[in-house]
Amino acid sequence: MLPLQRFSVQDTSMRPVVQPGDRLLVGRWLRPRAGDLVVLRDPEQPSVFIVKRVASVEPNGDLVVRGDNPNVSRDSRHFGSVARRLVVGRAFYRYLPGARRGRL
Repeated sequence: MLPLQRFSVQDTSMRPVVQPGDRLLVGRWLRPRAGDLVVLRDPEQPSVFIVKRVASVEPNGDLVVRGDNPNVSRDSRHFGSVARRLVVGRAFYRYLPGARRGRL
């Protein structure tokens, strides 16, 4: 398993920070903290990957995640806290589109 992964955003749940079509670099070695963006498997559809913001880290290591666009986001308000094993890693850099390239 590579320590770095690329991810393509598909939905609008993280607008305006991250938008559909944005391409992100995800560090598997980076430990998620409150405020970080993470890529994870959807707890209700494990074959689907989603990006969310960590609202908090529970004492057992599970994450409470939220979308920045709450009107359209399915997040911990719907499916509860997320087991750490479902987290791919922390998104730390947008590499496309070029005009919006930079750290997250």
